[in-house]
Amino acid sequence: MTISPFDHPVLGGLLSDEEVAAAFTAKAELDALLAFEIALAQAEAETGVIPAEAGAGIAQALATVSPDIAALRQGVAQDGVVIPQFVTQLRAAVGDKFAPHVHFGATSQDVVDTGLALRLGPVLHLLDTRLSAVIETLAALEARDGEIETMAHTRMQAAIPVPASRKIASWREPLVRHRERLGDVRDEVCVLSFGGAAGTLEKLGDSAQAVRDALARLLSLRAVSRPRHSERDGIVALASWLSLVSGSLGKMGQDVALLAQSEVGEVKLASGGGSSAMPHKVNPVGAETLVTLARFNATLVSGMHQSLVHENERSGAAWTLEWLLLPQMVMATGSALRTAQTLLQSLSFQRR
Repeated sequence: MTISPFDHPVLGGLLSDEEVAAAFTAKAELDALLAFEIALAQAEAETGVIPAEAGAGIAQALATVSPDIAALRQGVAQDGVVIPQFVTQLRAAVGDKFAPHVHFGATSQDVVDTGLALRLGPVLHLLDTRLSAVIETLAALEARDGEIETMAHTRMQAAIPVPASRKIASWREPLVRHRERLGDVRDEVCVLSFGGAAGTLEKLGDSAQAVRDALARLLSLRAVSRPRHSERDGIVALASWLSLVSGSLGKMGQDVALLAQSEVGEVKLASGGGSSAMPHKVNPVGAETLVTLARFNATLVSGMHQSLVHENERSGAAWTLEWLLLPQMVMATGSALRTAQTLLQSLSFQRR
């Protein structure tokens, strides 16, 4: 075992997803944090909150800055969040003249939450693309094999013969519904977090709304009337959606594993896993992986619901819990969609 099979050099062969993982690297996060700080300076210069030359100077200096990772690590150990040390480094990079204008009016959670939103947008587009591909592959499977007779099972007992289309529909239609829900989930996640120390943008005075709107435009995020520092329903709705997707794929995986049993043989897998002791076996590895990832996300989503409980205007404990859980849930769902597509391309129903 390892701390995370998703990025293990060996176990990652089963569960890794390099495309999704790219959004959760240190570089991706730091790039997103820098994007926030650059856009903030530009928005405040545009609205007259800071001098125009400060906005241009900050943007120019930060475009090539390379944060000191070791110092950031030490800063997090002390502060519990990366932004205090991060901003210290950015102010040093822009020089004394513009340093007071860096991060002006913002707070740590503004930067971290907005940085996450910037990274989640492309990831959700990727998951949507994969979900669409799985739905299309299932539709093609139904068109090809849908009329083949299979045995329905209720409570694990043989019931009555049904066409394969009945089973395939139970795999495809929930995924269609999940895809329809994704737009609302995305709208609640890809939002600007910008509220300052306690959500009131008190340092910006009458310019607060103008800066917020300009910042949202520059970052291509949705502006909301007030920051959601302690209102985590949007991010938890995403976690629930991830668990729904992986759970529906897990149901499909469970069905495929049962249908592929030697004594049932209603589906055939063109490829499967081998056995070190029984060379005749073709194990339904992909189907089993879908079941595992479904159960994994179902376990983690309860933790994300725990993270709803923020005390007052910001919680260090509940917020940190999200950092532990959400990336793994996104990874698990991405891996499940990739695995499902590969599995379906090797699957065919068998006439008996």
